[in-house]
Amino acid sequence: MARDVSPIVKQSRREGYALHPKAHKIMAKKSGIPGQHAHGRQGKPSLYLTQLREKQKVRRTYGLLEKQFAKLMSEATRRPGLAGENLLQLLEQRMDNAVYRAGFATSRRAARQLVGHGHFMLNGRRVDIPSIRLKAGDEIVVREKSATSGYFTTLDDVSKNANVGPLSWLKSDVKKMTISITGLPQRAEAEADINEQLIVEYYSR
Repeated sequence: MARDVSPIVKQSRREGYALHPKAHKIMAKKSGIPGQHAHGRQGKPSLYLTQLREKQKVRRTYGLLEKQFAKLMSEATRRPGLAGENLLQLLEQRMDNAVYRAGFATSRRAARQLVGHGHFMLNGRRVDIPSIRLKAGDEIVVREKSATSGYFTTLDDVSKNANVGPLSWLKSDVKKMTISITGLPQRAEAEADINEQLIVEYYSR
């Protein structure tokens, strides 16, 4: 299972956007592009660079590799409606994102690891693929064996620190360790400071 393991704080500084909760504190102390000669590369960005950076920001926010992201963008473009909103909907429907949004992990990276280690059942079957696309009616449950592990016995505390709010398309029950998918993600419920149109323009070149 391919994944990006480069330091998340360096990625955050490169994009000028906190991709992980721990990046907020470090970025408050260290701003700007990382690297010994980074100061020499700063200036007014071109339109292409602005589009590229937005694409990289969103790709890294959701933890996808370039090929995976491009494939999703291609599917989003073929679907009816606005390609940018379709892309965000597809990203939000990923299983690792749902686990994060439900408050079962404090970051998408942590949620991806939990899913990858097989801690969840989807509609009664054990799964370990973070990119599984969820649909209305799907039920996610923490495996009985996993529920007694140290991490899930402190799930209440994890959920309080996850800093996620209620969503129209997802319902979670931390005590029962269940997540129910009730509909489709809405644009207003995705990350607010994303300019998806820049990503559409990047792939339209």
